[in-house]
Amino acid sequence: MDLFAQDTPSKVMLAPGACWLSGFALPCMPVLWSCLAQHLSAHPPRQMMTPMGYPMSVRTSSMGDWGWVGSAAGYGYQAADPANHQPWPAMPEVILQLAATAAQQAGYADFVPDSCLINVYAPGSKMGLHQDKDEQDFTQPIVSVSLGLPATFLFGGARRTDKPVKIPLVHGDVVVWGGASRRFYHGVAPVQPGQHPLIGPQRINLTLRKAR
Repeated sequence: MDLFAQDTPSKVMLAPGACWLSGFALPCMPVLWSCLAQHLSAHPPRQMMTPMGYPMSVRTSSMGDWGWVGSAAGYGYQAADPANHQPWPAMPEVILQLAATAAQQAGYADFVPDSCLINVYAPGSKMGLHQDKDEQDFTQPIVSVSLGLPATFLFGGARRTDKPVKIPLVHGDVVVWGGASRRFYHGVAPVQPGQHPLIGPQRINLTLRKAR
């Protein structure tokens, strides 16, 4: 069964090459959450470090050929989990299909991510404005999937000083950006306390990229 056989959801253009797909992931959410919960049980998220030596606000885990890692040595991708030196688990088909279909809706054909970063936000956690620039191929888009508690996504411009647009993301929303906006600054405002009926007192974000 095609989990994405539905009418096109609300599509809001945020900038050239960037759009917000409201509720796009909801049709596949039962399967998606089952796969994700199993992964997080076997590969618990943990706080990575910034190059300045401080723990990040969010906890992270990864799937795919390449996992994103932060440490005192800097940020980047590694083929093995530094905690156990084992390869990262493969991405389930539901996540690959979601990423490809969302990218297609945004105008990016044949997107096949090789990295899925899982950020887990407790209430109060946030993500400062930053660029995704550790990848090798900037022709490929980024697909971001929201689960759980709502959050305010901050989508800026090519310069850190550009004023970001505030986007109220909720469970099941997907944001895709690439092309002219591929290296735009973006972040997440502090997540407010709450209880999601499926995900619990947290927000989870999947960031799918072509790292190599």
